[in-house]
Amino acid sequence: MKLMRELWNYREMIVSLVKRDLKSRYKGSVLGFLWMFLNPLLQLCVYTVVFSIIMRSDIEKFYLFLFVALVPWIFFSMCLSGGTTVIFAQQDMVKKIYFPRQVLPIAFTTSQFVNMALSFIIIFIVIAFSGIGLHVRALAFLPLVMLIEYILALGVTFLTSALTVYFRDLEHILGIVSMAWMYMTPILYDVTSVPEEFLPIFNLNPMTPIIVAYRDILYYGKVPQIDTLLNAFALGISVLIVGEIAFAILQRHFVEEL
Repeated sequence: MKLMRELWNYREMIVSLVKRDLKSRYKGSVLGFLWMFLNPLLQLCVYTVVFSIIMRSDIEKFYLFLFVALVPWIFFSMCLSGGTTVIFAQQDMVKKIYFPRQVLPIAFTTSQFVNMALSFIIIFIVIAFSGIGLHVRALAFLPLVMLIEYILALGVTFLTSALTVYFRDLEHILGIVSMAWMYMTPILYDVTSVPEEFLPIFNLNPMTPIIVAYRDILYYGKVPQIDTLLNAFALGISVLIVGEIAFAILQRHFVEEL
């Protein structure tokens, strides 16, 4: 509770860091913030060409099947690998002034989350014109799934940002981990393709129920199953608790290590 009160007192700092990150991301580019919409749109065009012409799949509208899972994955992947630079990017501030260090991973994760949320505008437009359509009842659960993923991503960012201060090779290792993790998550394939005997292990992946929930809402147009949501929430909270505890312990010697 003390930490929560302190973070609330520093909320303006979090908002300021989020704004600065979003502005600096496209600083100097001609199109600026339009790239937030152009990036997912151009990715969709590539997937449409590849999976409609070159690598045809038996799944109907496979480009959309893939895209509604890939956008959330990109957000998580950025927090997993990009989170390693969070403390180093602000090391001068960490050394010179006092503030709750949790502000940095929270601001970074929130910035990535805003970028993902804006990408969903493109997803909604594509779904509306794909013939699948948007289902209001299912969409009502989308904010909940997005919140669960945010909780999970924040826990991962806490963990990776703190550990990298002590073990800098982690930045390179997590690039490989992210790639392997993607193939262990039902993004390029449906979860029903996984052999039944491997499902218990497969479902330990915290991103599995999240991707399944996104796909249920946006591709199949149905309400996610309650066990899927509960599983995703439980895994997300668990990762957040572990990440925050690790961050709280490791932050004590950030200045010495930096």
